[in-house]
Amino acid sequence: MLYFDVGIEPRFQQLYFEQYVRLDPASTGQYFADIGRPFSTADFIPYPEFLKTRFYKEWARPQGWVDFVSAVLDRSSAGAAMYGVFRHERDGIVDDEVRRRMSLIIPHVRRAVLIGNVLGLKADEAAAFADTLHGLAAGAFLVEENARIAFANAAGQAMLDSRAAVRQEGGALIAADSRAALALREAIDLARMGDAQIGTRGIAIPLSYPPHEVWLAHVLPLTSGARRGTGRESLASAAVFVHPASLAVPSGLESLSKLYRLTKAELRVLAAICEVSSVSEAAEVVGASEATVKTHLQRLFAKTGTNRQVDLVKLVASNASPLRTGS
Repeated sequence: MLYFDVGIEPRFQQLYFEQYVRLDPASTGQYFADIGRPFSTADFIPYPEFLKTRFYKEWARPQGWVDFVSAVLDRSSAGAAMYGVFRHERDGIVDDEVRRRMSLIIPHVRRAVLIGNVLGLKADEAAAFADTLHGLAAGAFLVEENARIAFANAAGQAMLDSRAAVRQEGGALIAADSRAALALREAIDLARMGDAQIGTRGIAIPLSYPPHEVWLAHVLPLTSGARRGTGRESLASAAVFVHPASLAVPSGLESLSKLYRLTKAELRVLAAICEVSSVSEAAEVVGASEATVKTHLQRLFAKTGTNRQVDLVKLVASNASPLRTGS
């Protein structure tokens, strides 16, 4: 989400978020940058390779932009807040002096953002929580004992109405696919027993299978061991987030990169594979030869224990956060 910009034509801004954001080297690289430390394109991809990418040829070059200097202001499991400046061709690419100037500005911008976050939370905590749940692109369900639905956000209610991935039966949340129904119910039952059984990060359950669209449910416990001792069993004990597995969001790439110790080059190829369907298209996206992309793919297969591109995409999706808000 872009909160404020100067100098970006509306049509290029729209193109960026609709088509090019996932091709931008910085869109994945930002998750590995130190908070408050300036970075540029060359920190994530060799500059000659950047000039060969679709992102540069189709989006940056038509605007006369040759580089980007930025810094992460704050980061959470759901995303990151950034402040950045595009460099025009008349100004040249980022050098040490540009980084020095940016490092003087960033602390002040970051301090203002963090203060604003604290004030906003203090003033609107309850309202913001409700608005956030209803604003999620994922279906969000709070469930009680026997998977009875205590709350469904707008996206969740639409899913119940369509019965594509989940449905409501006797007030309970049920997977539409009979093969997934038992697994979802068992995960919700485990969540009722607290995070000692299911883990504080929850568990991901597939709700459908190829060749149909693949849906995932992330089940998170809301009941701690201390709360179980109060006997308040009627309260919601689990949160269930339902979303399609076709979305390759940055947090999924970030978690996989840390889990499997992926290199920057491997991460760029993985991000490209999540967006396009062939090796030749991926090579065009990352600005490398098909042979190089194939080499990185083989390394990705070896590191992740997969053997097909579709398995890599599913792996990214299964590790992605379902808490991305809708547009």
